[in-house]
Amino acid sequence: MKRWWAVLAALFLPQAAQAAGDPALAKTVLMKSIAFRTVEGAGQVPGLAAYYASLLRQAGFAAADIEIVPMGETATLAATIRGSDPTLKSLLMIGHMDVVAANAADWQRDPFTPVEENGYIFGRGAEDNKYDVAMMVATLAGLKRAGWQPRRSVTLLLSGDEETHMATTRALAARYQDAELLLNGDGGGGLLDEGGKAVLYQLQAGEKSYADFEIGFTDPGGHSSAPTPGNPIYRMARVIDRIAAYRFAPMRNELTKASFLLSADRIGGEAGAAMRSYARTGDSKAADLLSEFPEFIGQVRTTCVATMAQGGHALNALPQSASLNVNCRIFPGVAIETVRAELERVIADPSASIVLRDSPTGSDASPLRPDVLKAVTAAVAARYPAIPVIPSMSAGATDSLYFRALGVPSYGVSSLFLRGEDGFAHGLDERVPVAGIPAALDQWERVVKALAG
Repeated sequence: MKRWWAVLAALFLPQAAQAAGDPALAKTVLMKSIAFRTVEGAGQVPGLAAYYASLLRQAGFAAADIEIVPMGETATLAATIRGSDPTLKSLLMIGHMDVVAANAADWQRDPFTPVEENGYIFGRGAEDNKYDVAMMVATLAGLKRAGWQPRRSVTLLLSGDEETHMATTRALAARYQDAELLLNGDGGGGLLDEGGKAVLYQLQAGEKSYADFEIGFTDPGGHSSAPTPGNPIYRMARVIDRIAAYRFAPMRNELTKASFLLSADRIGGEAGAAMRSYARTGDSKAADLLSEFPEFIGQVRTTCVATMAQGGHALNALPQSASLNVNCRIFPGVAIETVRAELERVIADPSASIVLRDSPTGSDASPLRPDVLKAVTAAVAARYPAIPVIPSMSAGATDSLYFRALGVPSYGVSSLFLRGEDGFAHGLDERVPVAGIPAALDQWERVVKALAG
């Protein structure tokens, strides 16, 4: 029996065509984007937004269809191609202009001076997320030049602090929550093997909620020569052991079941067998086996892990306080308060305080919509025939989080294909392959046209 992705490919594989997006422009946009030092505190996000706006105006976008909204030292950008049917809800595309910090002394090349070398473009943000932002800008510019008018409006949204506070993301989600769906360039994507052959494509349809809890312990303290049983550091150490030993209950949803079933044969061995068993039956023993693998435990259950600890105030004094940060990645659909209450039971220390940091937002997974699966599968198949398109849930948060929380179905559909050894997002010497740009533009155009009508 044929796999479902092969059937879809056979039914919906279009003939090869020249994308409206210009590969030379996309490459230029990417390299110029890297040169903007859009880290927190540098104040360069508004300048990058202005650069993108100028490109879109040159392509024919009306000034009224482009909006830059300053937000402190950062900004958002929105650009719309108006649809012919105003009764249809908009299709949104999103990416982020900001990047994580990079210490030039640690890099082989300056992180904010884009360099093309050995088939790659190097620079901070090349992968996360300026590659797909450049592809989206170039795609919409090309479609506008070609006179394309979709049935539903298409709006490109670019956030300005996804890597830090996500205030711009929350603002965009609140303003554009009455949308049909959102396509995120900062999620999903393709995997190449060591020889550059395409292996699979992941369509991100969910992500775990992020929450940090500060666990605090206090005591009157005293002289170190007279130990007392209330030592906050000892109490913290016992709590760390309890958290380390605890496992949250295994969970499944439509997304993880589909992902496990489609991945089981490729993974193989006992892990593959456990994936198949857990997806079909929810077998707890299979879940426990998968939880032994760091790469799979996050797909099976909520995880909470101690990430930072501090305590004491002098070498020769009993500590008066100690604190522990516990970072949780929460299964979609589980309330953050539910996890806090469960942590309280695990800690089993009534004198400890538990404080949730930064007012995080949770969201459920998006449904595996047939129209999205069809559009993405056809676009990927036009590029790499017959590779599987696998629904996925990511452990990290993206801009999709706030849209999903407001009921907008959101999907990570990055056009970037990478070898495993070339994934350096947030790391040293971040880079992306140049050769994939023409196909990336074609992929974006096919997906957008299929879903916008």
